[in-house]
Amino acid sequence: MLYIKDVLLQLLFALTPFVLYNIYYRDKTANYSKRFINFTCMICLFMSMTFHSSVQNGIIFDIRYVIMFFGMVYGGMTTGLLLLVEFVLYRVLIGGQGLFSAMIILVITFNLSILLAILYRRRSEYRNLITFLAGLSFSFIPICVMLVTERKYIVENLTFNILVMPVQNSLGIWLLISLFNKAVSDKQLFQKYLQNEKVETIAHVAASLAHEVRNPLTAVMGFLKLIRNDSLSKEKTHYYIDICVEEMKRTEVILSEYLSIAKPSIPIYEQMDLVPQLNSVIDVITPYANMNNVALEVHNEGHELYISANPNEIKQLLINFIKNAIEACSYISRGKVIIRMAPESQLYAKITIHDNGVGMSSEQLERLGTIYFSTKSKGTGVGLTFSYQLIRSMNGAVNVRSTLGKGTEFIISLPLTN
Repeated sequence: MLYIKDVLLQLLFALTPFVLYNIYYRDKTANYSKRFINFTCMICLFMSMTFHSSVQNGIIFDIRYVIMFFGMVYGGMTTGLLLLVEFVLYRVLIGGQGLFSAMIILVITFNLSILLAILYRRRSEYRNLITFLAGLSFSFIPICVMLVTERKYIVENLTFNILVMPVQNSLGIWLLISLFNKAVSDKQLFQKYLQNEKVETIAHVAASLAHEVRNPLTAVMGFLKLIRNDSLSKEKTHYYIDICVEEMKRTEVILSEYLSIAKPSIPIYEQMDLVPQLNSVIDVITPYANMNNVALEVHNEGHELYISANPNEIKQLLINFIKNAIEACSYISRGKVIIRMAPESQLYAKITIHDNGVGMSSEQLERLGTIYFSTKSKGTGVGLTFSYQLIRSMNGAVNVRSTLGKGTEFIISLPLTN
């Protein structure tokens, strides 16, 4: 039973680098450093030699060879030399009958560790075999040397040397190398995941930016085409120019918001009436509807519908839904989008956007509002994702009914303010 306790204690020391690695680098994006390997190996070597296994005073056994091999594999020759100096100084300080034998064993195992560590790093396909050979060698080299230098000790403590030593070194080196290598591999996968996530985030931002900027530019393009018409009155032309200027200002605001992503600010909410916002959006989106041969029909019962929101976000939300409805009707004859706005139970503002376009299947309805899902061949799904998230953040709700070939109806409910 005493032997088992000693072996378990030494195995605990052998796993110290693995445990400390998982504690220290758990929340860090960086992987291990040579300084970390040096520090943990020196601590581990000191602890294992301090609480060593022994059945005869002066002759001690620990997992020094395991730690030395591990240090050379992950820290290189510098780590090996530091451990060598530490072991020699501490072993001389401990002294005892086995000091001479320990130095002979150290010379053999140190040079063998250098060779095996080089092979381990260069021949990745044979790493399991090299680890096995290292454990086997570090188990039997001490016994062979002790048979020559301390034969009486070996004979008198045959059970300890044949059973305890091989288990302690072989199992220790296999556990430490295998577990630490697995932890390092997992960390590398995590780093790769973070890198891919950064690229994916940039792609999302780029797609979102393109989507947000495209809306005002489309409106400006429509109005500029109308301005080329010589039959327009001067007042009408000036009115269209004012709308173009307003949309370009909105584009500038959108770009400024994306440039400030690195330092996000708290959204500014204010009490606003939805009706003027809808009318402004209709003025902007009408040329786009005309370009797609889609009729817009607006019904407003004349109520004032005050909500707490960011005007720019609400405008973008309405544009996203109405623009999608227009595009759903662009491939059919007599396409029409009907927009209704009215109070609902005095608690919510109800916005209904109905189109007679292509409609959606039940599978498409389930995925609606998911990033990168779009029913359009060139769509990104960013617009509706933004809109859904904005509605939820305002404690609102959105419901959709759709039938393939017959059209779609979105019902948006936003809480009213007193």
